[in-house]
This record gives sequence, C-alpha cells and structure tokens, in this order.
Amino acid sequence: MFTIYVYVPDTLADWELGYVTSELNSGRFFKKDAERVALKTVSYSKEPVITMGGMKIVPDCLTDDIVVSEKSILLLPGANTWNDKKHGAIIEKAGELLSSGATVCAICGATTALANFGLLNNRPHTSNGPGFLEMFSPGYKGQNFYVDKPSVADNNLITAGSTGALLWAKQIIEHLGVFKSDTLESWYDYFSTGKPEHFYALMQTLQSDNEN
Repeated sequence: MFTIYVYVPDTLADWELGYVTSELNSGRFFKKDAERVALKTVSYSKEPVITMGGMKIVPDCLTDDIVVSEKSILLLPGANTWNDKKHGAIIEKAGELLSSGATVCAICGATTALANFGLLNNRPHTSNGPGFLEMFSPGYKGQNFYVDKPSVADNNLITAGSTGALLWAKQIIEHLGVFKSDTLESWYDYFSTGKPEHFYALMQTLQSDNEN
C-alpha cells in the first residue's frame, strides 16, 4: 500500500493539491489491479491549520510519524510560511525520504524550502520561473539543473510551479502507476482542455478496463 503524506502548513495553497489528492483519495479512475492508497495529513503539531482559502485542517500525524519507505510519498504544497524555521523538520525528512528511494513532490513555495536545504542542487527541477529560487533560497546552487516547465519529474522527485498543479498531479499519478496509461492521458486531456470528447474517451477507458 502507498501512503501519501500531505504536509499542511498554515496558509497552504488549497488549489495546488486539489487534483492529486482528490484522485488518489477517491480512486475513482484507478485501474482494476491498482495498489491501494492511504492519505494522511501531517504537520509539525496537531494544532488545526488554516489554509489560504480559510479551510481548517486538523493534521492526522506528526512529521516524526512518517514512515521512511519506498511506499511513502510526501506532498509539499505551496504556502506563505515556508521561511518559518518550524518547517525545517519536514525538509530534513524530505531529504531522508529522497535518499531512501521514497517520493517527494513539491510545488510553488515548497520548492524554495527544498532549494534552501540543497536538495535541488544536483537534480532536474522547476519552480515559479527562472530567478525565483535565487530570490528566496540563499542556499540554492542548482541553476544548471533548472528546467523552465510547469512541472518536472526526476524519478522520485517531482517539482512544479504555482501554475503547474495539473501536470504535477499527472506526473505523480504516473509515477505511482495507479491509472492505466490511456486513462491518465484522457484524464489530463480533459482537465487541461475541457473538451467533451476527452471526457467520453476517459469513460471509455474505464469501461474497457471493466470488460477485461
């Protein structure tokens, strides 16, 4: 079973997690033999967190509770509070997870925390545009590995800018292998274009899976 740990800092950018958490938690488009997924919210304390959209989240567990395993996936969303030292523990855990072969997925402001910790210095990655990480992460030395795209997957590290949430979700789902490839392509095509033919193609991939 995969365990998805969703880190929830104050001022969490709600929209950046919507695509990936809803699909992984619901499993509505999973292929028949997909591995099961458990989703847990995690933070530095058990106190309620208020997101940027005003939603209140009570974390399920603490940073120390994260199991370091190749079946663990850590999602780090954007927030306005990443420069707070209380988030240092989760970035240290992210480094431990990456070293162990577990997957770390960071978007928007969370990439600045990884960059400041040196975790982006030697791996392909992206953020909110060229120059952004230099501005907010004094420890960043990974300019030669920066890729100017909405989302970049480098094996078990998947990073994205603030407008890359949909592609980020696609790359995470693809990395986990819980969708059939044609389901994932149709899902992405539909949500990126809004064209109804892609919705019907998506439904058809699910029907063909049920017939097998």
